[in-house]
Amino acid sequence: MVQPINLALKLSVVMEALRGTIEKAWDNRALLTETETITAIESVIEKIDKGQLRCAEPLENGEWQVNEWVKKAVVMYFPIRKMETIEVGPFEFHDKMALKTNYKELGVRVVPHAVARYGAFVASGVIMMPSYINIGAYVDSGTMVDTWATVGSCAQIGKDVHLSGGVGIGGVLEPLQAAPVIIEDGAFIGSRCIVVEGVRVGKEAVLGANVVLTKSTKIIDVTGDTPIEHRGVVPPRKVVIPGTFPKQFKAGEYNVPCALIIGERKASTDLKTSLNDALREHNVAV
Repeated sequence: MVQPINLALKLSVVMEALRGTIEKAWDNRALLTETETITAIESVIEKIDKGQLRCAEPLENGEWQVNEWVKKAVVMYFPIRKMETIEVGPFEFHDKMALKTNYKELGVRVVPHAVARYGAFVASGVIMMPSYINIGAYVDSGTMVDTWATVGSCAQIGKDVHLSGGVGIGGVLEPLQAAPVIIEDGAFIGSRCIVVEGVRVGKEAVLGANVVLTKSTKIIDVTGDTPIEHRGVVPPRKVVIPGTFPKQFKAGEYNVPCALIIGERKASTDLKTSLNDALREHNVAV
């Protein structure tokens, strides 16, 4: 029993030392030229790349904790990097960030022209169709990142998520205290959806095609006698489609976008079937 406790204590001490170095450099950017600072930042990015550190992480109570100091390291990684030419076969890139490699060893399927930056964690069992995953992101096992989907910096994607074609998942690197976009386990995000500004999509929720969610988007549950409004969070297992609501302007009344919760995923069916059933039940075609 003593040995594991000692190991955990050592890891905690190392992590606190890293954090202290990152915080000092954040307050005094002149330190970015010092070897100790550069080594600390690179160590944090390596740990993010391996899934040992996260920009945000789930707590036992179901809430999420934002690790501001980790996000600070990601921000400061940019100025310590130099522009360089990266050649991949006949293709050429000119950037500060290295590309993620060793997909075979990681157990990740990567279809050309999928790209992930070094410093993004991509778990074993993930499938990347031609898509993009930015630095600081976390993509858990069994997830499909479909064609032309993008996962923004620091975004947190759970297990067995399906990001359909053309989906745009924002990150939220700054402001540092803000939570990134979080897509929890088992969620299905339909084609061309956009989820940004730290919105959280709950476990096994389903977004129909073209749903756009920002922090200020009204998410209205219309399944009961009285509408219930949410903002910034899609509750678990809910089925959501694009909608509008009337709003009065100086020039007259116009419909503005919102999102409508029209049903709940059934335990007896898979995500796609649940979505189709919910849409048919409410005579909605998307």
